[in-house]
Amino acid sequence: MTSMTVLAAGPSPLWYATRAGGTVALLLLTATVALGIASGTRYAPSRRTRFEVGALHRNLSVLTLVFLALHVVTAIADTFVHIGWTATVIPFLSPYRPLWVGLGTVALDLLLAVALTSALRLRIGHRWWKAVHWAAYAAWPVALLHALGTGSDSRSPLQLALSAFCLAVTVAAVLYRLRRAVSARRPARIAAGAAAFALSVLLTVFVAVGPLRPGWSQRAQPPPEAPVATAHGHTVPSEGSAPE
Repeated sequence: MTSMTVLAAGPSPLWYATRAGGTVALLLLTATVALGIASGTRYAPSRRTRFEVGALHRNLSVLTLVFLALHVVTAIADTFVHIGWTATVIPFLSPYRPLWVGLGTVALDLLLAVALTSALRLRIGHRWWKAVHWAAYAAWPVALLHALGTGSDSRSPLQLALSAFCLAVTVAAVLYRLRRAVSARRPARIAAGAAAFALSVLLTVFVAVGPLRPGWSQRAQPPPEAPVATAHGHTVPSEGSAPE
């Protein structure tokens, strides 16, 4: 096999763009969520500081959507696997790793709901906007699970380090918020801290028994359909799973 053949068999530029866009979007989403958690307290030093933090939070949210759009468009344009536009809006319809791609769709829908209600905040009122805004916090662990379960490079040291960094930053923001929110009831603070700890343990266990184990690509993808016989007596496998 020549070097030209090896190069052609490797990932396409769209694959790299998809992974880069998704990774940057996850980092920006982590920064957005962590900033929202840490700054959501009445003990901000001044009104000017609150304005600057709010502006940074909004800008990070917009950047997250930009890189998320890059991630979605390049994933659909890449012909290595078929996902389709419908699967980017309706969860769990993708023929490729439907569960893990579907989690990405859930996270996308939640973030789009937050963006839409933020644009209509003055019309729908602060109470409804705040209720939907909480969806951003739910989108973060779903997006992290999507990245770990779908990414074909989830076992790479760099990708694992970035995922661990995102988890550490979010947990640190929760602990900071609990430490500053002295007016909150003790049971509520304990429950929030326990939830953050439980999430960290569950994600760590998932990575250990899932993406880090050999054969994860095959287990993450549904069983392929039966091979299709050709006119010359050969068989052609159906669209299979991605390489490890």
